[in-house]
Order: sequence, then structure tokens, then C-alpha cells
Amino acid sequence: MDHLRSEKMSFVQLIIPVESAHRAVSYLGELGLVQFRDLNADKSPFQRTFVNQVKRCGEMSRKLRFFKDQISKAGLLSSAHPASQPDIELEELEVQLAEHERELLEINANSEKLRQTYNELLEFKLVLLKVIWQNMAATLNPHVFQEMQPDLSSKAGLRFISGIICKSKALMFERMVFRATRGNLLFNQAPAEEQVMDPVTSEMVEKTVFVVFFSGEQAKSKILKICDAFGASCYLFRRIPINKGKYVERYVMSRLSELETTLDAGFRQRNKALSSIGFCIGKWSLMVRKEKAVYDTLNMLNFDVTKKCLVGEGWCPLFAKPEIQVALQRATIDSNSQVGIIFHGMDAVEPPPTYFRTNRFTHAFQEIVDAYGVARYQEANPAVYTVITFPFLFAVMFGDWGHGMCLLLGSLILIFRERKLQSQKLGNFMEMAFGGRYVLLLMALFSIYCGLIYNEFFSVPFYIFGSSAYKCRDPTTCSDAYTTGLIKYREPYQFGVDPKWRGSRSELPFVNSLKMKMSILLGVTQMNVGIILSYFNAKFYGSSLDIRSGQVSLMHHFMYQFVPQMIFLNSLFGYLSLLIVIKWCTGSKADLYHVMIYMFLSPTDDLGENQLFWGQKALQIFLLLIAIVAVPWMLFPKPFILKKLHSERFQGRTYGILGTSEIDLDVEPDSARQHHEEFNFSEVFVHQMIHSIEFVLGAVSNTASYLRLWALSLAHSELSTVFYEKVLLLSWGYNNIIIRLIGLVVFSFATAFILLMMETLSAFLHALRLHWVEFQGKFYHGDGYKFRPFCFASLADEDD
Repeated sequence: MDHLRSEKMSFVQLIIPVESAHRAVSYLGELGLVQFRDLNADKSPFQRTFVNQVKRCGEMSRKLRFFKDQISKAGLLSSAHPASQPDIELEELEVQLAEHERELLEINANSEKLRQTYNELLEFKLVLLKVIWQNMAATLNPHVFQEMQPDLSSKAGLRFISGIICKSKALMFERMVFRATRGNLLFNQAPAEEQVMDPVTSEMVEKTVFVVFFSGEQAKSKILKICDAFGASCYLFRRIPINKGKYVERYVMSRLSELETTLDAGFRQRNKALSSIGFCIGKWSLMVRKEKAVYDTLNMLNFDVTKKCLVGEGWCPLFAKPEIQVALQRATIDSNSQVGIIFHGMDAVEPPPTYFRTNRFTHAFQEIVDAYGVARYQEANPAVYTVITFPFLFAVMFGDWGHGMCLLLGSLILIFRERKLQSQKLGNFMEMAFGGRYVLLLMALFSIYCGLIYNEFFSVPFYIFGSSAYKCRDPTTCSDAYTTGLIKYREPYQFGVDPKWRGSRSELPFVNSLKMKMSILLGVTQMNVGIILSYFNAKFYGSSLDIRSGQVSLMHHFMYQFVPQMIFLNSLFGYLSLLIVIKWCTGSKADLYHVMIYMFLSPTDDLGENQLFWGQKALQIFLLLIAIVAVPWMLFPKPFILKKLHSERFQGRTYGILGTSEIDLDVEPDSARQHHEEFNFSEVFVHQMIHSIEFVLGAVSNTASYLRLWALSLAHSELSTVFYEKVLLLSWGYNNIIIRLIGLVVFSFATAFILLMMETLSAFLHALRLHWVEFQGKFYHGDGYKFRPFCFASLADEDD
């Protein structure tokens, strides 16, 4: 099938023996050309046949996500191209995943306990060093806060508590302790010499060692509660000789060394286990996703009355039927089934899905169209025209061959690194740019083309195609170019805008006139193409399906919709386009604004100097009359024709095809009587009146909407000129290298972020609007739905 129409689809039924069902669905998933219909839509997921298998796959997916998370935390990389290993069954994989999970959980639990002990000893060592420095020593057991029995004379004496706390909490902790004891304390703190690992976030955090001197049991109780609330580790001390404190320090250091050795061994064992998993995790993940997709698809199938076969229904392209039959035959042979799979076509009640075969180049353009709405089955596809018209209309607004070369360079980088970027996970912006790399390529090429026509390279004109056709009146200074204009002395410039016009009196009027008239020509041409495509749609379907009460013949569509629409649009705006072309060819100075305005206000007045050709006044009167006639021509005939066809159908003068299946009786019981009762002439007439008014007003507003091509092009050109003259040239006028560098940097950033990013996005959105509303609105219904086949290829890029 060509790209203008979607692929022909066939509604099929499959009757699959139970023993070959899994293999058949797997082979169809590899083929990716069948969209299954859910025959169990009325059942919840827990009421379906293969719910237990789906749960098992979900549990294996959870374990694989756990493995990926552990590999990521360990800083290891899973192999993108794992070594070839023998295939394993799902049951064997399930056992392996359970064993790996149990092993990792055990290793993690042991490592967590060791890390907690290590952190406690490290914190105790940091506190101990500070306390020894103050001639203090610690108790031998740091995990049990055991207060030594003081003598009676020390009960009322000065005591202290030492500990360690996060540096970020130290100030708040000090204030809280001060307020709790009403200032009856002495608080000293010092930064710890080493950072300690946070067991929750596994990040190294800075700690602060503190000593609180206080008096009384009540103050001690308050301080300990505050320490517990702030997560501080506290230690109670008593005075002992310094040499014993040194012994405690050596003991703690030896214990820390032993724990470090044990932790390193545990990390090596954990990394070894994770590395072995990382070699196979990609393959396992894809296998589990495929199995889950197969069972989800099997849950969409129904058992037949014998409970020995599964019955499925779905859509497939007509060209794919032989491939599907081959895959089903292979599934029957590989599963050693004695009964073959039945595959046959059926009549469908619902409309078929829309399927366009695309490649890397056309996919992005098809997505642009589908974002507006998916085409109705075998409706004319706007993407065929969008491939050229979208980047060209963008370039009309963005025309600058310097900026176009920057876009071209970016698109070529994305295209040449296509394979590498496809295997990477990109951000939102980069993913969008990479998906539209071929759109960017055409946008860049057309921007270079339009930039050569406008003769703008970062707003600077160049003499590329020969010498200028104009010269200044004062050849020495050329100071009068802007006031009095230029003198033409030779043949016109060969291609594009003459570079001599830059800065002259003729520049802005001519460029504005050129871009405005070009916008109207492009808009009228594209709208005419849209109306012509509406006729081809009607011709393809054999009728126009636009009113619910019935159908009108192709001839009626041609006579009462296509012809008046073409007449109305072209008698006004087609005539304006003709005047533009004649004015360009003849060099006339006629005012086209005056011609079009007085064509309506005073059609019989003499045109005078605004006359472009003989018989223009008579032609204008004729075009105005047929434009007025075209409005009721669109409005009145179709509702009366529909009323006549409807009345004839239910008076026995015309006959329809009788339904032969029970489905027809269920879906449309007493169809004739219901439609006869539902027909409402006033509603049909109002609908047609709205359609006619919408077209008439839309012909005016849509033509005006195309003037955005002129406006955006002018804005882009003026912005580029401002940045060049007021930033780059102004800074270059100073004999200072720093000012010149600053001007160059500002100009580069303004060009990159404003002209190449914001202006690109602006022109892209306006071109999108022109295609969605002004062009596609003339013929495109966009009320279809996509063909979404069951396909394993799409699972490779999906996350669980």
C-alpha cells in the first residue's frame, strides 16, 4: 500500500489448542503483526485464566529490579552485550533468582550489622581522642551507658557527658541544651578528624565532638533525652590515668582494623555476586518481560466450549496473513501438537485500526500528524505532504543560512551517532531532539535555502551570486542610500535579495512586501491542496460520511461541497494570489489593498492606475457574484438531498443489505425504525449551516493566519540584526580586547539561546499550527485509532 492510505486490515480469528497456545503467541509476538482484541474485558485481572503465571512474572520482575538497584548502588555496570549463555526455562530462572536474592539479602544484612558496629567504634574513637586530649579516659564498654558509682562527696560535684553529633545539628543542639538547663552548663565542641558514613544514605557526613559539663541528676536526665532526640551518640566518663586511656585507644584501633578487613571481604563477595548477575540481568529482564506479555495476551483469549482450545480475535494487515500462517504452523510443529491452529478472517462491526508502515525518516513526521489525531481507516495521510511542507514553512520563518548551518551541524551529529544514542538513556530534551533528527535535517536544509533567498548569514548579506544591480548616488560615502535610495545600473541580482539593499531605503518595504505576498501564496496553495484532498477522500470512500442520518453520493459531494468551496476560496483569495503574481511579473505599482477592499465596497468603480490587466473590473464583479452564490450553494442542497434519500429509503424505493448474523440483530435491533425516528431535518440543517459558516469565516481567518510566516520571518531577521549591530559590531568598535571578547561571548550566547533555541521552537510551533488547523482542518477527520500489535521488539526499550 502507498503512504497516502493506511494498510488494508483484516479482522481474524484464531482457534489455538492449549498445548501450543504459549508458543503460538510467542511466535506472533516475535512477528509483531497482530493486534489482539480483549475478549475478557468484563473480567477483573484476578478472574482471568493465567493470573498465577502473571503474578510469578511480576515477582521475578520485582527481584530483577532489586538486583538492578543493588548493581547501581555498588557502582557496577550491567553488561550491555552479555556473553552468550544457554537458554533456560522460566522455572529454572525463577529458582536462580530466588537463590540470588536470598544470598544478597544475607550479605546485605551482615554488612549492615558490621557497618553499624564499625561506625559506633569509629565515633567512640573520635570522641576518645578529644577526651584524652583533655586528660580524660573512657569506659571499656562504649555500647552500655553505665555510670560508675561515685563517692558521696562527688554527688554534688561537676560532671560531664561527651558525645558526637552531625555538624549540621550542632548549633541547634547547643541551643536546646542551653535552654533545657537554663544556662547552667559549660558546652565545648570541636570538629571530628574523620567523616563517618551515614547508614541510611551511605554518604560520608561531617561530625562534631562535644563535651557538656553540668551539675545534678535532673540536668543529666534532660541532656540525655535531648541527645537521644538529636540522634547523638553519648558516652559517660570518669577520671582514670592517661596510660590506661592510651590502652583503650589501641584496643579500639585494632578492633576497627579487624572490622575494615571483614567489611572489605564482604564488599568483594557482594560485588562478585552482583557482577555475575550483571552479565545476565539484561537477558533475564527481557525474558521475564516477554513471558509476562505472553501471559497477558493469553488472558485476552477465551476458552471454547470443550475447554481444549483458546479462541482469540484481532486485527492484522492483509499483507501479513501469509507470514502469520507460517508462524502458526511452526508453533504447531514445535509444540508437537496433533491439532493445527485455525486462522481465518471474519466480518467486523467496529472500524479497523490505522497502520502506516514508517521508517526512521518518516516516523517523526507521522508522529507530528498523529499528535493531532490518528487518521481514520484509509483516510488520506497528511504526513505524505508534511514531510516537505512542514520544514519548508518552518524555513520561511527561520530563513538564515548561517543559523541553518548550525541546525544542520546539530542534526548531522545526531544522525551520525544514531546507533550509539539509541542504546543510551537520554533526557527529555535530548530524546525529543534525537527522535526528530531527520525533521531537524530538513528544517536546516530548507532554512539554508530560504536564507540564501533572503541573503542573510547571521543577518549579514553576502555577494554570493555575482555583483549587485544597484549602486549609490554618492559612490564615495554611500551616505544617501537610506534617504534617497539607490540607482539601478545593470541586470537584477541572479538569486535572492540584492545585498546592496541592506541598510537602504528600499530594504524594509521590499522585504516586507516579498514575505507578506509569499505567505499569502503559500497559504492559498496549501488550503487548495487540503480541499482537493477532501474530494479524494470522498472519492476513495465512495461517499462523504459527514452526517449521521445517511450518505450522499460522490457526485453530490462533488457538486455541493467541493465545487462551492473551491469557488469561494479561489474567487477571493485565489484571485488575490493571481494579482500578486501579475504584479511581480509586470512590475506594476498597483495597490492591491485598494483593489481588494473596493472589490467589495465599490465593485463598479473605475480601477484607474490600479488596473493590472484588461477586463479586470468585469472579472472582479463576476468573481464577487459567484463567491456570494457559493455560500447558499454550500448551505441548502445537502440537507434537502439527505432528507430525500432518507425518505426514499424508508418508503421501500431503495434497499439495503440484510444482516445475516446474530450480532447485527443485537447491535442494531429494528434499525430502520430507529433511524427513521432519529432523523431531524432541523438538526441536519443547523449542522450544515455551522459547517458552511465555519468554512466561509475560516477561509478569511486561515488566509490571515498564514501571515504569521511574514511576521515570524521579520522578527527573526530583526532580532538577528540587533544582536549583530548593537552587540558584536558595537563591541568591535572599541580598541580593547576584553570588551571585544565580552561582546563576542554575549553575541554567541544570544545567538545560541535566543535565535537557535527559542526562535527555533517558536517557528516550529507556528508551522505545527498551520498544518494542524489551516491545512488538515480542510480534509482530515483524525478520529481513528492506532494499530498496536503485540510485539516483543517494543519490550526491549521499556522499563518494568
